Amino acid sequence: MSKNQITKEKTCAFYASDYHFEMITLPYIEKNLEENKNIVVLTENNLEDTMKTLMSRINLKEEKKSNIFKINWKNDDLNKFKEIKRDVKEDKDLIILIKGKENYIKNINENIEKWISKKEKVKIIDCYDVEEVGKHFADIINQYEKVLSTTGEKKIEK
Repeated sequence: MSKNQITKEKTCAFYASDYHFEMITLPYIEKNLEENKNIVVLTENNLEDTMKTLMSRINLKEEKKSNIFKINWKNDDLNKFKEIKRDVKEDKDLIILIKGKENYIKNINENIEKWISKKEKVKIIDCYDVEEVGKHFADIINQYEKVLSTTGEKKIEK
């Protein structure tokens, strides 16, 4: 995460696998879709197949599943950056989840900051591979105000 990040809220999450990431974020995504917030998932790898599998196994109304499938779960950063630019220009409430290795998250955050300067309706959630960051977990978590887990967002006690 960029030390100069100017977005209003700084939140992180940690996952062990693609399915784990999806299970952590799904309740949060569902809640925010109901509040008409736009959600963009920037991911280092394609999550479309794992999301289809997950959605086939969970008990959700078809309408909610359909809304979740409207999110682009592919590794398609160029089109997603266009979507972010459009949403920022239209002043929409936007949540951006960034999932990947530490270097990917850092690079994406730097690029996003170019598009969202001084926009407070943008929330970024950096989602780290817990296996990759294991030894410096504490260093990473200290850069954030909140952590997202399956039970929702929790303020990080410093």
